[in-house]
Amino acid sequence: MSSEVAQWTAIQRFLGREAAALDAKDWDSWIDLYHPDAEYWVPAWDDSGRLTEDPRREISLIYYPTRAGLEDRVYRIRTGRSSASSPAPRTSHIFCLLAVDHEDDVIRARTNWSVTSVLEDRPTVYSGSAIYDLEPMGDAFVIKRKYTVVINDLAQTMLDVYSI
Repeated sequence: MSSEVAQWTAIQRFLGREAAALDAKDWDSWIDLYHPDAEYWVPAWDDSGRLTEDPRREISLIYYPTRAGLEDRVYRIRTGRSSASSPAPRTSHIFCLLAVDHEDDVIRARTNWSVTSVLEDRPTVYSGSAIYDLEPMGDAFVIKRKYTVVINDLAQTMLDVYSI
């Protein structure tokens, strides 16, 4: 197997671990996939149909400048301090790896994704794309940045890290 195919397969498996951890609500495994300095950003669409470009000056659907924000979110989900997550929906994450590029020491992976959430017998589907900046770590990777675009115009329920 060529090194390019081997890397593609390794990235596919790594991203599959994230999807599986979210569906299983295995928060420790999910958080462990992120570098301590990882940025997690889900920009919003503005009134002109363009994505916001600066999470510090414009509205975002979700923005955490480091993994500490994700850790706090998980803490609130686990302790029931998140009314949006009680009860927690069942989820099914499906993604397709579209491209892998290299920039300096970072591997950039682009995916398209769809997540179905079911809560109280009502399914909700969110779809979009994501760009992951991955840093090799041992024989796997760590997420340095995740930029997620949600293409839905309307959020049927509260959007959370497990619903996209």
